[in-house]
Amino acid sequence: MLQYVIIARDGEDAEAINRRMAVRPDHFEGARKLKANNNFLVGGAILDDEGTMTGSVMILQFETEEQMKAWLDNEPYVNGKVWEKIEVRPFKVAEI
Repeated sequence: MLQYVIIARDGEDAEAINRRMAVRPDHFEGARKLKANNNFLVGGAILDDEGTMTGSVMILQFETEEQMKAWLDNEPYVNGKVWEKIEVRPFKVAEI
């Protein structure tokens, strides 16, 4: 499987956290489906100094790059305009 690290930053406007919270249940539902299909390895929120969520990091794996792109195209945080800056990089989980 091809592994990826996704580093995504939320918008910095005053409504960013509200957009995140509005689609968060859908994001979690998608993450549970990814986990059930062995695509989700680890993920969580990036926090600022006050503990407010400002982005996300996910390590995912897919059979093909096209599958990863299809997931990203349908990700609620993308479609809900939560994530504004998204970096997707090839990744390799250490086998220890």
